[in-house]
Amino acid sequence: MLPGLPSHAKLQPNIGLGEAIMKTIRRLVFASLAAFSSLGAAHAHDPLASLPARVELIPFESLTLPDSAFLKGDKSAGKPVMLASELHIAQGPGKRPLVVLLHGSGALNGGHELWAREFAEMGVSTLLIDAFTGRGIVGTSDNQALLGRLNMILDAYRALARVKDHPRVDTSRVALIGFSRGGQATLYASLERFHKMWNESGVDFAAYFPFYADCMTTFVDDTKVKPVAIRLHHGEIDDYNPAPQCAAYVERLKAAGRDVQMTIYKDAAHSFDGPLGAPKPTLSAQSMTVRNCVLKEEPLGQITNTKTGEAFTYTDPCVLRGPHTGYNAEASKAARASVRDSLKAIFKL
Repeated sequence: MLPGLPSHAKLQPNIGLGEAIMKTIRRLVFASLAAFSSLGAAHAHDPLASLPARVELIPFESLTLPDSAFLKGDKSAGKPVMLASELHIAQGPGKRPLVVLLHGSGALNGGHELWAREFAEMGVSTLLIDAFTGRGIVGTSDNQALLGRLNMILDAYRALARVKDHPRVDTSRVALIGFSRGGQATLYASLERFHKMWNESGVDFAAYFPFYADCMTTFVDDTKVKPVAIRLHHGEIDDYNPAPQCAAYVERLKAAGRDVQMTIYKDAAHSFDGPLGAPKPTLSAQSMTVRNCVLKEEPLGQITNTKTGEAFTYTDPCVLRGPHTGYNAEASKAARASVRDSLKAIFKL
């Protein structure tokens, strides 16, 4: 049992890095087949342009720790864990810009590989982080208590430290993108406070792209973020992580003079960019959502349910099940174009 996790937490037996590598190979084969049918005409002019020049499987060490320890910068409360990542090196000479990608509660899947192909076609490499397999976790959708919500921020920092000296990585041009649980980690990885406590890589992200992030928690000093672009993308009808809460946070950031923008896509639900999902919003009956919770870090290091005044747990009445997820082709196309345009400007491509 991992420290800080409840006794009822159901973990997959630790299948180790070897099985993680086999899963990666299977996913790569699947993505190779899916990419052309899913992206269609977008790459018809040059289908080879979206293929990486090289794929490297890179292990890195992180910590599994509860949110309370993360918020206090307490490394002693963490258990060392070896995680895996895939470095997709884009075609082209020399060092390439890099996007670090954080998956959601359902783990890495072929949809994330398609994002990597989008970036590869731009000449941008991608580092896809698997935050679950090394921890013996299959997914957290049905039980979000399996892993601290902020743990993937540390994973992103640790993975960045692992590749910072790679001869094909341009550390002056690195962005972070994440989806759902990974979107929340991406959004709050921008906090200066967390950088100072946990980012030992010596590298700063040049931009952050959170997709349908959970914005239900107000953290201490959460308007003090890195002075770079933060670009949120959210679905209008998302009932998993509702857009209004993120919009309110964006307004607080703007009031503090931060470089932040949020795009809300009409008729788009949670996971609207995932072509492997249902073609319309579909009930995810057992998935947990905190959409009805109002959470605040108070006191320092403790996430408090403001309705009860007590420390938040996933057994609180405000935690619901049964949000919807679904693919929206029009929103997906627009979001991908927006990210590409942003990266072209930020990376000076």
